Amino acid sequence: MEDLYGRKIDYMRISITDRCNLRCRYCMPNGIEWIPMDEILTYEEIETVCRVAVSVGINKFKITGGEPLVRKGCPELIGNIKRIPGVEQVTITTNGILLKEQLDRLILAGVDAVNVSLDTLDQEKFKQITGFDMLDQVEASIKSAVDKGLRVKINTVLQKDVNDEEWPGLMKLAKDHRLDVRFIEMMPIGYGKKSRMISNSDLLAQMQQLYPGMEPDEKRHGNGPAVYYKIPGFEGSIGFISAIHGKFCGSCNRIRMTSTGELKACLCYQDSDSLRDAVRKGDEDEVRRLLELTISKKPEMHCFETVDSVTESRQMVKIGG
Repeated sequence: MEDLYGRKIDYMRISITDRCNLRCRYCMPNGIEWIPMDEILTYEEIETVCRVAVSVGINKFKITGGEPLVRKGCPELIGNIKRIPGVEQVTITTNGILLKEQLDRLILAGVDAVNVSLDTLDQEKFKQITGFDMLDQVEASIKSAVDKGLRVKINTVLQKDVNDEEWPGLMKLAKDHRLDVRFIEMMPIGYGKKSRMISNSDLLAQMQQLYPGMEPDEKRHGNGPAVYYKIPGFEGSIGFISAIHGKFCGSCNRIRMTSTGELKACLCYQDSDSLRDAVRKGDEDEVRRLLELTISKKPEMHCFETVDSVTESRQMVKIGG
C-alpha cells in the first residue's frame, strides 16, 4: 500500500515487550514502570496483526522490545510469522545478552538477520551505560551469530562526553568480521531530548580522514534508511542512520506497532491508533482498516531538527526500538 506521498509501505517494526535486561539511560531511565502484561498483545494477536498486515502490502517485519529475547517464546513467534504466506523477511533487534543461548532456535525459526545494539567496547563504560557488566556476553553472541552465517548489524549511538571517542574501535568490528557497523544519530525522544548528539556528517568526515579510501557502498543491506560506505580491507561495511543531518523521510517505508497494539506512522509524533480491542474481538476487518488508516495518515516528514515541535513524549522503551 502507498501512503499519500507515493511511498510504498512494506515494513513494520513490532515491539513485543517493554521489558529489558539492561538499563541504558537514553532508552530506559530510572523510574520506568512496566506495562501490565494483560495490556500487552499475546503472540497469537501479534500473528493475526501480521497476517492482516500482509493483506495491505506489508511483507517485512522487525521484532523489537524492550529486549525481545526476554519474552519467552520469541524465536517461535518469529517462526510463526515467517510461515505466514506472503511474508518475505523477519528480523530482530537485540542487546545481545541472550542472543547466543537462543541463536540456534532463532536460526531454526528462519530469522533473516539480527541487529545488536552496542555502544562501547570498554567493559567499565559498558557497565556505566547499561547498568550491567555483560559486555563479554554481547561480544560472544556477536561472534557466534557471525560464525553461524547470520547477517549481523551492530547499532551504535554516540553521545558527547560518553562514548564519542570510541568510533574507531567500533568500526574495526567490520574490519575483522562479516558484519556491518551502523552509527545512529540520537533522536530527541525521551532522554534523547537531553542528550548532546553527535552529527553523522561530522563523524563521516573524521572517518574519511582516518580511511581516505572510504567510498559509498551501493549494495543493498536491508530495509532501513542507512547509507553505507566500504573501506578497503574491511569484511563488512560502515553505515549511517542520520535522522537529523540526513533526513530520509522521502524514502521511509515503515510503520510501527507498540507492545500494546498502538500503531504509529512516524516516531516523531504522539499520534497513534490502537488496534488491541479490534484484534481481541477477532475483528480482522477493523484491524485492516486501522492499518490502512495509519498508512494514510503517515506525515510527509518528521520534525526532529526542531525539538519543540516533537510531540512524542514517551520514553523509547514504551514505543519500541
